[in-house]
Amino acid sequence: MTVTTVHDLRRILPKTYDHKREVLTEISTVLSQHQYLQPVLEKFVFNDGKAKILVNLTGTIEVIYGGKRYNIPVSLWLKESYPRTAPICYLKPTPEMVIVPNIHVNSNGEITMPYLDEWRHTQCDLHSLIQVMMAVFSEVPPLRMRLYPEDCPVYQNCSAEEISHVTLDREDDFPFSELNETVC
Repeated sequence: MTVTTVHDLRRILPKTYDHKREVLTEISTVLSQHQYLQPVLEKFVFNDGKAKILVNLTGTIEVIYGGKRYNIPVSLWLKESYPRTAPICYLKPTPEMVIVPNIHVNSNGEITMPYLDEWRHTQCDLHSLIQVMMAVFSEVPPLRMRLYPEDCPVYQNCSAEEISHVTLDREDDFPFSELNETVC
């Protein structure tokens, strides 16, 4: 269920949350700074199979990579013990995107960074977490666009010879010579 305001969230936040006032305050702060995130109440299934209705901040955070702005879709799940425990954070790629696993993101899209591992209630908060994500993802982008979408009929049942090659540009804006181009 998408929640439009903090006031709405206050009314429907599950009673199972231990620190409702702090949760609402942090969400309010984040929403005032990041207009493309919104609170949602959804079912989260833990690794042990247990499911709970949790608050999920979902949407995009903006990063700058190579001088260009990119919107990285994320989902920040707040456990009932939040802010005493770190959120569970995932990338939420669109069908056109592919996760690029690295030291901060695993192949399932779970965000794993020291800020989360070393979470301290009095020193860490959602706004700072998002700032860290923006900085880290600006250095090492966690997503890329698919070169050949699996669901695109143009690329299904094609041999390598039938797929056009990609021309890469050099940093000096001159194209590579044909001898350096390849069919991927």
